[in-house]
Amino acid sequence: MLILAALLFFSVLVGKAGSKYGMPALLLFLGVGMLAGQDGFGLRFDNAAIAEFIGMFSLCIILFSGGLDTDFKEIRTVLGPGVVLATLGVLITTAATGVFIHEIMSWLLPSYKFGWTESFLLASIMSSTDSASVFSILNSSGVGLKERLKPTLELESGSNDPMAYLLVILFISIIESGADFSGDLLLDSTLKFLLQMAGGALGGIVIGYLTVKVVNAFNSSNEFFYPIMVIACCFFAFTLTNLCGGNSYLAVYIAGLVVGNKKTALKRTITTFLGGFTWLVQIVMFLTLGLLVNPVELLHIILPACLLGLFMILIARPVAVFLSLAPFKRFSMRARIFISWVGLRGAVPIIFATYALMSPDVEHARFMFNIVFFITILSLLIQGTTVNSMASWLGLTTPPVEKKFNINLPDEIKASMQEMTVSGILLAEGHTLKEIDLPPDTLVIFIKRGDDYLIPTGNTRLYLNDTLLIISRHEKRLRDLVKNMR
Repeated sequence: MLILAALLFFSVLVGKAGSKYGMPALLLFLGVGMLAGQDGFGLRFDNAAIAEFIGMFSLCIILFSGGLDTDFKEIRTVLGPGVVLATLGVLITTAATGVFIHEIMSWLLPSYKFGWTESFLLASIMSSTDSASVFSILNSSGVGLKERLKPTLELESGSNDPMAYLLVILFISIIESGADFSGDLLLDSTLKFLLQMAGGALGGIVIGYLTVKVVNAFNSSNEFFYPIMVIACCFFAFTLTNLCGGNSYLAVYIAGLVVGNKKTALKRTITTFLGGFTWLVQIVMFLTLGLLVNPVELLHIILPACLLGLFMILIARPVAVFLSLAPFKRFSMRARIFISWVGLRGAVPIIFATYALMSPDVEHARFMFNIVFFITILSLLIQGTTVNSMASWLGLTTPPVEKKFNINLPDEIKASMQEMTVSGILLAEGHTLKEIDLPPDTLVIFIKRGDDYLIPTGNTRLYLNDTLLIISRHEKRLRDLVKNMR
């Protein structure tokens, strides 16, 4: 317990310090794990099965929480490009990277010469973008993105794991069985993928709706029972979908999406609890993966890993993005370049690499794991630290919306709330609240002036740049009022 407390404590401190310099917190968590490992402070951990289970458990929570925080109205308009990136994009990345691995390994490291199946296995392990990294970096940056880039990237990273997972399992099965890749095998794999995707989507939708019904019908005076109930339903979505042959990772993401976009009792308590829990499992997952690697072994693969990593960042990912998004004219060239840049690798490829470690028939599995781990570090260092600067350089950022009041209405209250800054247009009507013509059933409930928060009355005098918190039963009228007073 003392060791765990120290690891968590220093991970949070390092993550906080790193955020000031634009370093991804997840990369620093990996670093703490590596520092504590057997080549650092001597903690020995080499159980790939436990690491895989911790990763599976953590991804279940991370994907569900990512879906919970996603507004379906935002991703509805980007469903097409998001799904194509999550499927065709992964296939193109795997194909291009597999060819490169087959050629570069035989040239640089003849002793590790990979056959075609091993090359495509390693490529498929690294083919998907990492949801934990993408969600973390985009949500913590506080910077808005144009052209609906944020929901596109979140949808892709939250839904591209099933394709990568299927490819990894496919190539491991080919290696274990000794079979050759054939047309029948390709057809069988395609059907299996379609069934898994359909099963995952159906399982996520059904269990998501059932979760909403169960939580809303659950009548308890203890509000903290509600997030625990939601977590239980999240695990039901993952396990039951898997038992029925569907893809579990897609199921939990869609279940979270359903729960997050339906009226649910104590939603704020649920999202707050899951927000903290998600960070906890992310820290534990990256610490575990950091402990699993031996940093000394990484020294022997620096050159091939750097070449492979740069190939994926500069060639494979852009080619996959530009080909996948070719039918979608809504994205500008700058947007396509940015999507290409945010092809972050993280925990998911490392977890998929543990599948190879657990298979006795995969030759050079440890070498594969080390390559994947190094490329993950490279991706987080190069891409993760430059997401905001790349968006600014491409002119795709929007000013962050700073909320003066951290207040949200429960779903049970049929009203809308908005903030409005007092402008000269508003003061032209009068200088007190009773002189302002507000729509019916509309009230100003708070005023922020400097660092002070005021509870207003009709005689409260308004000043330029005061921030008003307004509540109304008429959402459209309230939006029009805020728009007209700017």
